[in-house]
Amino acid sequence: RQQKWKSSVSTQAKMPPCDFVPEKYKSYQYERMQKIREQNIVPSLKTYYKKPLLLHQGHMQWLFDYEGRRYLDLFAGIVTVSVGHCHSKVTMAAQKQIARLWHTSNVYMHPSIHEYAEKLTSLLPDPLKVVYLTNSGSEANDLAMFMARLHTGNFDIISLRGAYHGGSPYTLGLTSLGPYKHGVANGFGCTTTMLPDVFRGPWGGSHCRDSPVQTVRKCSCSEGVCHAKDQYIEQFKDTLNTSVPKTVAGFIAESIQGLNGAVQYPRNFLKEAYQLVRERGGICISDEVQTGFGRTGSHFWGFQTHDVVPDIVTLAKGIGNGFPMAAVVTTKEIAGSLAQNLHFNTFGGSPLACVVGAAVLDAIEEDGLQKNSEDVGTYMLLELAKLRDKFEVIGDVRGKGLMIGVEMVTDKDSRCPLPAEEVGQIWEDCKDMGVLIGRGGLYSQTFRIKPPMCITKNDVDFAVEVFHTALQRHTERAA
Repeated sequence: RQQKWKSSVSTQAKMPPCDFVPEKYKSYQYERMQKIREQNIVPSLKTYYKKPLLLHQGHMQWLFDYEGRRYLDLFAGIVTVSVGHCHSKVTMAAQKQIARLWHTSNVYMHPSIHEYAEKLTSLLPDPLKVVYLTNSGSEANDLAMFMARLHTGNFDIISLRGAYHGGSPYTLGLTSLGPYKHGVANGFGCTTTMLPDVFRGPWGGSHCRDSPVQTVRKCSCSEGVCHAKDQYIEQFKDTLNTSVPKTVAGFIAESIQGLNGAVQYPRNFLKEAYQLVRERGGICISDEVQTGFGRTGSHFWGFQTHDVVPDIVTLAKGIGNGFPMAAVVTTKEIAGSLAQNLHFNTFGGSPLACVVGAAVLDAIEEDGLQKNSEDVGTYMLLELAKLRDKFEVIGDVRGKGLMIGVEMVTDKDSRCPLPAEEVGQIWEDCKDMGVLIGRGGLYSQTFRIKPPMCITKNDVDFAVEVFHTALQRHTERAA
């Protein structure tokens, strides 16, 4: 069945072919779905777009709505579909296991948890060899905080402003984006420090980032010197000297901030921050929920791009290609602190989850997805940088591999965020032309591009042309 729709926005961009044919949609009508949404689903679960999408089927980098319309998915269910929607290898593994054994809980041994634990930890450097499997990123970060406090005997944990580490009562203290904060007491023992954002922060230059695309800000730093990094480290020391006791439980950071719009720190910032935290008895936690599993391209884990080895790593999202699972990987010593009393997770490490997780690791390797992330991601970053040079409203293009942010501004000099309504209109136009993109940043001003890692350069050409058309339309509206 071929597409029967025409975009409400005219574009020269030609959607790459796809020989997958979706099944016919047989569920409720759109209006009935909307009604159920209003009456039976909590209103805090917001939907994207003025007319929310009703999706029906997925195939690799493609999504199909109830009318059979095809979309290029550049957001991967919030950076979660790592190897592709309904990847045949993962689907087959799940189907076989679902007929064999769903659930036993950890009180019994079953093969897949042991096979998976060995497989996952073999991909992490020493001494990160002990895993605790959970069901979500919030849960993983919650547990990481708990472990850090138990192990060190200290309480205070530092996170960066702009961070998102979860929405549970414990992790909300680390999450540092106003729209996610609720007016209830949380965050006791959590302290935020200045975000070393080389685009929007007070310091930044033209060589700071580990990215094919640098900021348009200029600097006079010579090779191997970064004035911005030094200033942000001074701010970090200031937090340590004023806001926390002389011993801390730990420090948590994403290797590239996800929800805040792919914000990258200056090179060596994390390395120096880790050292300062360890001097105060704290342990370092790397939140790899969005940056793990080869997404950054050059390395399998985001922390490796900073040349650090954390004490705890938290994983979720891409770990299961959409299956609800997550993990905390740490050292034998830190894991031992949790064993002083009972700690239990009913669904963590279920037979089904572990089989899915193992199939995802196989698919990443067999399909060459880390290399694809590097090649296709670099290509996309450079193509988007051309649009940045052409349009005043694109303030910054940044990222690594297929973890990309495009920050929209009123003008490059002021770096003032483009109003959300204007960003929204560009976003809606992209959707109408068949490309789905995420949003992020404190003012919802940054487009988040984090597709399934199987996308191709042809897909990128199509997406960039669609984005170009949407930007031209914005320029015409503004005029």
